[in-house]
Amino acid sequence: MKTYCGGLEDSNFSVRNKVTLARDPTHYTSAESAPCASKSFILFRRRSGDDLSKELQATIVRLNVWTGDRRVYSLAPQAIWPANGFHIAIDPHNGRQQPTFAMSPSALKPRFLRVEGTDIVNSDGERVILKGVATGGHLNMENFITGYPGHEHELRVAMLEVLGQEKYDFFFDKFLEYFFTSSDAKFLKSLGMNCLRIPINHRHFMDDRNPGVIKASGFKLVDRIVDACAAEGIYTVLDLHTCPGGQNQGWHSDSGIHKALFWEFKDFQDRVIQLWTALAKHYADNTWIAGYNPMNEPGDPKHSDLQEFYTRVEKAIREVDPNHMLFLDGNTYAMDFSGFEKVLPNTVYAIHDYSNMGFPMGDAYKGTSAQKEMLQKQFDRKVEFMHEHKVAVWNGEFGPVYASPEDDKNFEEINQQRYDLLGQQLSVYRKENVSWSIWTYKDIGFQGMVYTDPGSPYIRLLKPLLEKKKRMGLDKWGRNDKFVADIYEPVMKHLEAEIPDHLHKIRYPHHWGLRVHAHRVLREMLVSEYLVQEFAEYFKDKSFDELDELAASFRLEKCVKRDGLNKILEADAEMTK
Repeated sequence: MKTYCGGLEDSNFSVRNKVTLARDPTHYTSAESAPCASKSFILFRRRSGDDLSKELQATIVRLNVWTGDRRVYSLAPQAIWPANGFHIAIDPHNGRQQPTFAMSPSALKPRFLRVEGTDIVNSDGERVILKGVATGGHLNMENFITGYPGHEHELRVAMLEVLGQEKYDFFFDKFLEYFFTSSDAKFLKSLGMNCLRIPINHRHFMDDRNPGVIKASGFKLVDRIVDACAAEGIYTVLDLHTCPGGQNQGWHSDSGIHKALFWEFKDFQDRVIQLWTALAKHYADNTWIAGYNPMNEPGDPKHSDLQEFYTRVEKAIREVDPNHMLFLDGNTYAMDFSGFEKVLPNTVYAIHDYSNMGFPMGDAYKGTSAQKEMLQKQFDRKVEFMHEHKVAVWNGEFGPVYASPEDDKNFEEINQQRYDLLGQQLSVYRKENVSWSIWTYKDIGFQGMVYTDPGSPYIRLLKPLLEKKKRMGLDKWGRNDKFVADIYEPVMKHLEAEIPDHLHKIRYPHHWGLRVHAHRVLREMLVSEYLVQEFAEYFKDKSFDELDELAASFRLEKCVKRDGLNKILEADAEMTK
């Protein structure tokens, strides 16, 4: 049996302190205790005759190199374990003594997570509770998250017209680069989070004018996030947040209309099957991906079409990837399982559990017994199917929005009420060992764990338009109608008076009623189509340097962290360690 110090057989490097156990004891054994400066590393002792080149070839390994002056250098060489040993090339150091280094445990691939009864478990059968957040507004942009009116595809058309192709490509490439980097993954890890949900717009992979071709550029965007998270030991869930034709009636399906045409055209459904087959084939061997969320918040008016689609997509995925879990949202925006009859194998069933008390138009959360009971009953109703069939639950979205000093003089009191609400919701999930993913990670200051600095170039540039959007109440998510109620109220009353009462809830989703459907068309669609053009005009004649500076406003290092929220999430993560 040969022993390798951090992978180098004939080096003079020393390893100190206790080492940790490797993840897979069939390939590695732990080394004896030895003195070391770093806390996170593994000393490998290679078993004779093992050939792990396929497993480790071209793996990015992070090394912490400590020099005599205690500075830390992060290197990312290519690691290869050929038959004659494991070799890593590192840059020469300038310290006064030999550096110590080691391979991070996160560089070792875990085995697939799977569903066992009501639990998600690892390869040893131990329960794993996924706790994380979604990168909303990134690979699927949303109006309230990054500030534009309307829908992403409308924004991109307007921006292309104003900027021209070269500057358009530059700005959006930089935005996607800066929004999530290895620093963001490290930050999430520091809070104890172990999972990231990645919402994806189908247009990154499919051009509506060339629908039969899967674009390789989409995989590069997702790979970068998955790899950054894997380096920190964080699982990812791939979430198809938009589908051709729109799988629901909301802005976030990026259809631009108020009907979910996905359910009316088999062609749209076939395209999503094609996309998921390609995604599953690409990621079939990636064990840092916890699973696939084939469709965000379905809005199927018949309820039965969704069941047929889930049967199809499960079969298509399993043919190329039999190992990954599926995370299936309930119908009507992940709140309704009444149309579900059968349970699919290795599948987690997903709810979204927002509370009206976390939004401006809802009642303030005071922590009364009645309010706590309401939260519990809301959760119990949504998971009734899962309890009946004894299957695993994932809360794929939840979380309040937050007030700002610019909008509410009592913002601190309001935000504390919403922190208290969040804490109560987490206690409900904790009692049942429910995995969760809060919404959302990063935005311009409304809901994110981190948000753009109010003094950033992006916010300074767009402040007049952002204030106009608030006055007009364009975004459905958390809007406050105090400036426009006197304008829209007469219109709503007129519609209610002219349309017979028994027809007010005829349109699906029925609980929206006449008013919500009318506002969807008037504000979120029609008026927003005009103002998205104004949004784009703010970028006119910007230089490449200015565009880079605007996009860089979303870098973690330039953002503000919402400490009150993050402390609650960190404390909850600590309870399940």
